Amino acid sequence: MSKFHLNVRKAEYPDVAILKLFNQNMALETEGKRLDGQVLEKGIKGFLDNDRHGFYLIAENLNQKAVASLAITYEWSDWRNGLFWWIQSVYVKEAFRRKGVFSKLYEAVKMRAKKEPNVCGVRLYVEQYNKSAQATYFSLGMKKSHYQMWEETFPTKEHQ
Repeated sequence: MSKFHLNVRKAEYPDVAILKLFNQNMALETEGKRLDGQVLEKGIKGFLDNDRHGFYLIAENLNQKAVASLAITYEWSDWRNGLFWWIQSVYVKEAFRRKGVFSKLYEAVKMRAKKEPNVCGVRLYVEQYNKSAQATYFSLGMKKSHYQMWEETFPTKEHQ
């Protein structure tokens, strides 16, 4: 449990700057990637403009300062006739790590998902060597899938 009060809410347009910062920090810390700020900002706004893509959640402290965020994207499962919610772009400010912040966000995700009749589960992917994150996910009741994630990426295109 967190050692302090957190409010978890759905992100809105005024949150674009903090989501941009959190995504840039996360990419740099986890993958050593520097994200193009202009492309990222357009991507975040596109996400907020179109709820078919998913949504962001933000965790705030008592002073209404954002301390963490995550994104939910959707994957249709024909096998289950339902949606998986994918947790992505997780970022917790360094001073708030290992204090139950992600647990609070995850509980908010599960509560929202269980209220939606077409959601069949929650998934996420994690770097294979990030044992700390894996231990956190396990402690929250998630299980390692038997699937591996493979990908082919295409040259960056800036969508208008």
